[in-house]
Amino acid sequence: MKSGFAEFHQRSIDPQTRDAFWQQQMSLVDWVKEPEKICDYSNPPFVQWFADGQLNLCHNAVDRHLKDRADQPALIAVSTETNTEKTYTYRDLHAEVQRMAAVLQSFGVEKGDRVQIYMPMIAEAVFAMLACARLGAIHCVVFGGFASVSLASRIDDAKPKVIVSADAGSRGGRVLAYKPLLDEALQLSTHKPQAVLLANRGLAAMDLRAGRDHLWTDLRAKVMDAQVPCVTVKSTDPSYILYTSGTTGKPKGVQRDTGGYTVALAASMPHIFNAKAGQTFFCTSDIGWVVGHSYIIYAPLIAGMATILYEGLPIRPDAGIWWSLVEKYRITHMFSAPTAVRVLKKHDPAFLRQYDLSSLQALWLAGEPLDEPTAQWISDALQVPIIDNYWQTETGWPIMTLCNGVEPQVSKFGSPGKAVYGYNVKLIDDKTGEELREPNQKGVLAIEGPLPPGCMQTIWGDDERFVKTYWQSIPGKLIYSTFDWGIRDEQGYHFILGRTDDVINVAGHRLGTREIEESISAHPEVAEVAVVGVADSLKGQAAMAFAVMRDASKVADAQQQAQMEAEVMRLVDSQLGAVARPSRVLFVTALPKTRSGKLLRRALQAVAEHRDPGDLTTMEDPNALAQVKELLGS
Repeated sequence: MKSGFAEFHQRSIDPQTRDAFWQQQMSLVDWVKEPEKICDYSNPPFVQWFADGQLNLCHNAVDRHLKDRADQPALIAVSTETNTEKTYTYRDLHAEVQRMAAVLQSFGVEKGDRVQIYMPMIAEAVFAMLACARLGAIHCVVFGGFASVSLASRIDDAKPKVIVSADAGSRGGRVLAYKPLLDEALQLSTHKPQAVLLANRGLAAMDLRAGRDHLWTDLRAKVMDAQVPCVTVKSTDPSYILYTSGTTGKPKGVQRDTGGYTVALAASMPHIFNAKAGQTFFCTSDIGWVVGHSYIIYAPLIAGMATILYEGLPIRPDAGIWWSLVEKYRITHMFSAPTAVRVLKKHDPAFLRQYDLSSLQALWLAGEPLDEPTAQWISDALQVPIIDNYWQTETGWPIMTLCNGVEPQVSKFGSPGKAVYGYNVKLIDDKTGEELREPNQKGVLAIEGPLPPGCMQTIWGDDERFVKTYWQSIPGKLIYSTFDWGIRDEQGYHFILGRTDDVINVAGHRLGTREIEESISAHPEVAEVAVVGVADSLKGQAAMAFAVMRDASKVADAQQQAQMEAEVMRLVDSQLGAVARPSRVLFVTALPKTRSGKLLRRALQAVAEHRDPGDLTTMEDPNALAQVKELLGS
């Protein structure tokens, strides 16, 4: 039937049919108490999904599969950094999660408590997340690439009872010690957790603080036969907090519910991914990001699949490593980011051809816009559908893609597809607030409330900021802004054109330019700084910093400039982590500003990308931009 997906989408957003639609999807989940109330939107923009329902997320991801698939692989942990591979069946995973839950309980963790997880891509991180879900505790994962200042701000915001971490991660054979960063963060933070639980991988020496720091292996040995039942929680109780960069320096804790999230992920597996129990899902993200939460851990396990947890690079030991895993574990679904594909594209395509990839059904890509040449290359190489998708930390699952499980559709390279069921996506004129209905008109991508199940409930501890940030940026309308520009073509396919605010996307990781600016400003020699996102052929975007020195004589020649640039980069590394390090720090005598003192970021960005900066009539000092042009040779 031709109207398959259009009709399916309409049912999911129409107030007359919406409840019945989501009631159907609800049946994909085990409930302790089935909800009677499906959608409560009596207090917009806050929505409560399945409000009177009760369930447990860990039960849905692990326990319910013991009956039919206890001995099927559930978690396959592969590290090319430590050359280890270990498969855990659903029975093994169930036992390990209970052990972790028993240890967390011994520290007094109970329903509603926060547990911070600061870990590399190792199985213990998964046990910790699922153990929190089992106890009704709220996990708060912090990406292992973040340094102590970023970690401290998240500790102070979430106020965890326990922090779970490890001695170190490893990347490209280089050991990254976590424990010193954690110790420093705990020194900086005002909130102090009751306990720190540490996985010791033997990669880096650890100083243990008596009374506070505990080793996982020691405590695990005492609870080998632990039986910890799942704690029943309300559908609207928070499952986790995940921090995302904002346009202000203070990170936003995206708060996610339990019931809506479980249903959204359970439904996404058949409808979007056409996935079935017993298949194998490989998402190459990191558990520190939303894609890792949703599609390394929860969704594949809820669907009864095996999921691959991978620590390592896509090109080490060689550019065939991912494809060797596809062959070995008969991977059916793969989910990655355009940056990773652009890295692989630089290597010999023979690496792809030497493995049997016949099990692979499709490759999904997300995190940043997918350019056409990259999509074409990987499509030709794999000979399977390449499906782009677009979403945000805030939404928890795709806003746009092709729901081929509902109706097969053709990918258009460069487009993340159409609005997914549940999302009432509109293109809005940012000046007037009017909806743009004609094809190929540029507007802000916005979503009419209520947001579907699985999206953020609010910002942790700050309802006011949630409303103000997301729902009031478009004049005269209470509508959710994605802060992305987009257009829609005649067939309803969307194209993403970039951000409307000062958040940049580096290799699929969102970084607030303000956060990087604050970090660079901490250098005693820096008087003023502007950071902009600049197009980058590999990473999509890269951060570029322009700094004005207090004393220009300190960067008078090339050697001094290189020295100062390295110093500033080290500072950002130590405060925010390598993920936020700018690609360049250029020293200028003045930043381009309007006569009222507003920084002309767009003009800076345009010059850095060798584009026309447009109308500069309001600029105070034209020489400021001329200097930037000169430095960049534009």
